Amino acid sequence: MGTEIELKLATSKNGLHRAMMLPWLKKQASESGRKQALTSVYFDTDDFVLREHGVSLRVRKVDGHRLQTIKANSSALITRDEWETAIDRDQPNLEFARGTALAPLLTAELTERLSPVFETQVERVVIPLHFGNSDIELAFDQGRVATMDAKLDLAEIEIELKYGDRRDAARLAEKLARSVPITLSVGSKAERGYALLEGTLDAPVFSEPVVIAKKAKVTEAFVAVSFACLRQIAGNYGAVRHGDPEGIHQMRVGLRRLRASLSLFKKILHDGKVTKLKRELKWLTGQLGQARDYDVFVRKALVSYRAEHRDRRELEILQNELERTRNAGFATARAAVDSERFRRLLLDVALRLLDSGYHNDSDALARALGGCPARTFAQNELARRIRKINKRLRKFKQLDGRRRHKLRIAAKKVRYGREFFKALRIGGRKSGRKLDRALKKLLSGLGELNDMRMHQQQAHDFARSSPAAQKAFAIGCLIGHEEATANDVLAEVIAAGKRLRKTA
Repeated sequence: MGTEIELKLATSKNGLHRAMMLPWLKKQASESGRKQALTSVYFDTDDFVLREHGVSLRVRKVDGHRLQTIKANSSALITRDEWETAIDRDQPNLEFARGTALAPLLTAELTERLSPVFETQVERVVIPLHFGNSDIELAFDQGRVATMDAKLDLAEIEIELKYGDRRDAARLAEKLARSVPITLSVGSKAERGYALLEGTLDAPVFSEPVVIAKKAKVTEAFVAVSFACLRQIAGNYGAVRHGDPEGIHQMRVGLRRLRASLSLFKKILHDGKVTKLKRELKWLTGQLGQARDYDVFVRKALVSYRAEHRDRRELEILQNELERTRNAGFATARAAVDSERFRRLLLDVALRLLDSGYHNDSDALARALGGCPARTFAQNELARRIRKINKRLRKFKQLDGRRRHKLRIAAKKVRYGREFFKALRIGGRKSGRKLDRALKKLLSGLGELNDMRMHQQQAHDFARSSPAAQKAFAIGCLIGHEEATANDVLAEVIAAGKRLRKTA
């Protein structure tokens, strides 16, 4: 067994060529680089039992030899456990699966059901480097993932740390990024193969459970949490490009979760890089905002209202206008994720996490806190934030819309924190469920209030377009007020009628 420490970088065929032509790499490649033709066949059952349990099994043919590899897949983009064994056949030799992540799954029935599901064909150039104080293997992969019915081209760079300091791997990626258009790649070849089989390459990616060891330190928990959030952000690139409303929503969720992580762990984050990352994450959230907000306005508010008032032609006109604005938002979101700024943001976050110096070494307090048990830190931090929320709730009626929105953000951070730290089992199970239910109900109500506030703001924005639109908006407000009070008036009439009948 070995622990693979590897950073995958996505690029293009031209990007691979440019990287290999860099003077400091070209010389090293000519002296010690080697070319390999890799054909890897992945095995699973027809209902993908291995994939469902986070395990991959492949047989790779390289230079006339066959290598069986079992990997324990995880959402931690940097490290994975793997077991490699030389075998003498094209089919897996499961005798070598003992003591691996595959072993608990190997019943007689499952063994019989294993069959090839997809393959990868890759032309690889491997360059061994001594960079900083570390031995690193730099691989340039060009090829494809293929099923019986479809294929997907690949062009990526892999930085694998063989020996040394993870910070050197981060610095090597940074050096490449200064000369070559690259970004973080979050999907393994196996994951892309399964997505190709299922037709889900550009499907929305949802949050995954965060795996934190029970005895993890604060800095280790921060990295685990933040990588899981980053994976959700990067994984929704394809869905956002295709204008999928759920993909845009899930990327925004990933962004909020990552920003929540930076807030929850802010006591150990004191460098300028984090300040820049926060600014860039806020930028990207804003670029997705118009598409998401107007999509919610149309789907949740206007469509249902139109269904109850089909005779109102003006609602159809309004919906068409809102949909044009929403579609413009989709274009803005697509341009954002296609930009160099987005690609650089993904890479910068990954490198910040890969770099083992999570906090300013000159800050003794932050350094000491980073080495504390994550469970104690999480328990104290969440309790502190809940106390602040309860204090605001006592004066809830006095809060204006902006302050209610801030309260909602604070409650969301606690909810995300509860999700992040679930593996650490903070508090009792019964009290935890009670707290989660209360948070869910609070956030539901605050969310509805915020949607109303946003719809009001959107309506004001539309009304500013012309004096006629402003008059229409004013009339709409008046009619809306009357409709809102209509039920109360109706109830009064009914009650008066009952009193009148009693006097007859």
